[in-house]
Amino acid sequence: MSSGDGADSGMASADKMKKLKELLHKSDNRICADCSAPDPKWASANIGVFICLKCSGVHRSLGTHVSKVIAARMNAPTETNICLTQVLSVSLDQWTDEEIDSMIEVGGNSYANAIYEAFLPEDYHKPHPDASQEERANFIRSKYELQEFLKPSLRIVSNKSSLQSTDSQKDVDNASHSVSFSSEAGMVEFIGILKVKVIKGTKLAVRDLISSDPYVVLTLGEQKAKTSVIQRNLNPVWNEELKLSVPQQYGPLKLQVFDYDMLTKDDKMGEAEVDLQPMISAATAFGDPDLLADMQIGKWLMSPDNALIRDSAVNVIDGKVKQEVSLRLQNVESGEVDLELEWIPLNQ
Repeated sequence: MSSGDGADSGMASADKMKKLKELLHKSDNRICADCSAPDPKWASANIGVFICLKCSGVHRSLGTHVSKVIAARMNAPTETNICLTQVLSVSLDQWTDEEIDSMIEVGGNSYANAIYEAFLPEDYHKPHPDASQEERANFIRSKYELQEFLKPSLRIVSNKSSLQSTDSQKDVDNASHSVSFSSEAGMVEFIGILKVKVIKGTKLAVRDLISSDPYVVLTLGEQKAKTSVIQRNLNPVWNEELKLSVPQQYGPLKLQVFDYDMLTKDDKMGEAEVDLQPMISAATAFGDPDLLADMQIGKWLMSPDNALIRDSAVNVIDGKVKQEVSLRLQNVESGEVDLELEWIPLNQ
């Protein structure tokens, strides 16, 4: 290697180090990704999160195939941070280029949590900085090893891990569903999270003697999410929020309404599709919504080719990209469903 090549390599490494330091000092990376403790001094290079000392201990116990823990500060290594079980404990200057690239590619705690906590139940309480070791360990294992807060069809199947949930085990044979921030062959790259608030149904079809027991199923690619069943109601009010990860190559959001039957197959009560392109394209064009005043940035127009009841505007409201959608159900005698969409990009 010539001296010029060495100099170029050194400059590239220095540039990566600068980007990693900038990432480290972003506000969302100044608290632990798992318990919100301030000033985290460790990082999981393969997951892409900054974590505190207490949480790093649990991460180490998962094994490096799940979480590879590295010191995230400029301090030189000491006896207190030299660890076993293949855990790297090094100063920031000793990170490899691959580890730096991995952290930068993920983008930090908020982006990683948007995936790993995308389906965290609203009433679930994450551990706090003073949580017990047992509470901390249970949450971290559920989040990263069992991946309970990912949509089941998106869970990463690791043939090195001895622990897998039932839903994840179903995917072992084809290993086709995975979550990734990279664009490697065979992996799915996600560009954002779609929150869908299923508000209500109106004049839904009768599928029992005089009424129905409706619920809504949303499908995006190979992901599915559904609302609760509302008994004996043709004008149900759900007000339930469902979340779906949006892949780089996305199609329409498909909505189906079913009548729940305990003894027989659930009856169809209509369907519709939502074109996500107007919302995502408008949000991409306008950039960070936190920097915008409340305003309309796009519109999905009603036409004979879609299920819209009226034009659907894409708005920035309080720094969030939202869209209200009213749909007339197709392939059924009657029925309408109202939704509210919210778009959360992963690359801002």
